[in-house]
Amino acid sequence: MVTKSLPLAKAINEALRAALESDPKVLLMGEDIGKLGGVFRVTDGLQKDFGESRVMDSPLAESGIVGTAIGLALRGYRPVVEIQFDGFVFPAYDQIVTQLAKMHARSQGKVRLPVVIRIPYGGGIGAVEHHSESPEALFAHVAGLKIVSPSTPSDAYWMLRQAIQSDDPVIFFEPKRRYWDKGEVTVPDSGSAAGDAVPGELHKARVAREGTDLTLAAYGPMVKVCLQAAAAAEEEGRSIEVVDLRSVSPIDFDTVQASVEKTGRLVVVHEAPVFFGSGAEIAARITERCFHHLEAPVLRVGGYHAPYPPARLEEEYLPGLDRVLDAVDRSSAY
Repeated sequence: MVTKSLPLAKAINEALRAALESDPKVLLMGEDIGKLGGVFRVTDGLQKDFGESRVMDSPLAESGIVGTAIGLALRGYRPVVEIQFDGFVFPAYDQIVTQLAKMHARSQGKVRLPVVIRIPYGGGIGAVEHHSESPEALFAHVAGLKIVSPSTPSDAYWMLRQAIQSDDPVIFFEPKRRYWDKGEVTVPDSGSAAGDAVPGELHKARVAREGTDLTLAAYGPMVKVCLQAAAAAEEEGRSIEVVDLRSVSPIDFDTVQASVEKTGRLVVVHEAPVFFGSGAEIAARITERCFHHLEAPVLRVGGYHAPYPPARLEEEYLPGLDRVLDAVDRSSAY
């Protein structure tokens, strides 16, 4: 095994490279992913090394990208497609929820569609309209889709490798404002099997920080904020546990439950709007499972029920350290 310090974006690039090398049926498609290497340079160098027949620049047509991927999957390929920005996915929403998500059930298990849809999502980069949204709950509501989001370079590498190997469609939400955050990634070298280094199951949550007084549960871009909040709370004598959910559908409720049974309090944090967000499902399930363990209601922190604002206002919109700590204070006051 080899351990490298990589930005999250480079970890994704290496995961795609490893998948292309190990399986000739893996194909990449997306707008500007080839010669340009993607608008965030996540796919930089892949077309040069693997050719235009495996790393394909597509037309500006998201429904065509996903529709083509479905056809390729039906013919035995494992397409990995990129939606350039979160807000651009909606022209393909019909293809995703009526075809990609349903084919396995419609065929009574005879047809599988191993398609990965990569979507850079979330704010924090000062972008214009439709470039900073968090639509994960819209897809998590649809049976037949798996929804995951890494928070670290290591998870970005291994979760993408696992997603590509999955026989089910996976939507891989990439926290774009974490693309340049570095972390250690252990990857197999030429003499090692990939399975030897896999850190855990694709849909298994992890405890990112141990604590005893309250649980913060988050995924993707908000995990870093929650870890910062836990560090700040420690200075005030509070011990905060941070659970990185990693997967939005399915959700590893068992890990969250075990944490809440220990701490008695839960705050769920995500960048998407609180209203009808994934935090609502987590709050409801944990209230059912942990009613007699809870010392306070489950609280939620997230974006507002409003269109994503212009760049000058996004810091007011995004849940940050102060809003998380405010929720910690409110929960602790019960």
